[in-house]
Amino acid sequence: MKIVAFAGSTSSTSINRELVKFVLRSFPDDTVNLLDLNDFEMPVFSVDREEKGFPEQAHQFLAAIAESDVIICSMSEHNKNFTAAFKNIFDWCSRINVKVFQDKKMFLMSTSPGGYGGGNSMALAQKNFPAFGADIIESFSLPKFYENFDEENGVINPELLKELNAKIADFKQNVQ
Repeated sequence: MKIVAFAGSTSSTSINRELVKFVLRSFPDDTVNLLDLNDFEMPVFSVDREEKGFPEQAHQFLAAIAESDVIICSMSEHNKNFTAAFKNIFDWCSRINVKVFQDKKMFLMSTSPGGYGGGNSMALAQKNFPAFGADIIESFSLPKFYENFDEENGVINPELLKELNAKIADFKQNVQ
């Protein structure tokens, strides 16, 4: 199986990227393309800029999704919304192909330092991504990242780890 994975953040210390990398450990036999949103930096979307053409980075992001079988992502949250970087990529890509996620099965996640675990951006994604071609099979939100995650061991809260492992198993069963 070919997996495209990303965190909805450009931070070099992204906790959502750490969560994605931890979950990817559960797919040792699969081919993984872990995207870095910094590689898709482009001008802020506007209809005026769109008239001049689409940035190559938008085509590259869509191509990475097209080349995959499934998507594993963790959405970062800024001010109860997606990050500006992700939203900009999403806006450009959706103008090229409204089905940005190309009917791929998705494992959707979020995390944050707070107790809500990025729940606002998760809720936005759950509501809106299906209209843009995401087939969300499972979702998981990790609250209080710094209390529940260790760089070496991953999710260290036993109840949350049990929940995550069950969701990973369900995802695997539904995509194979």
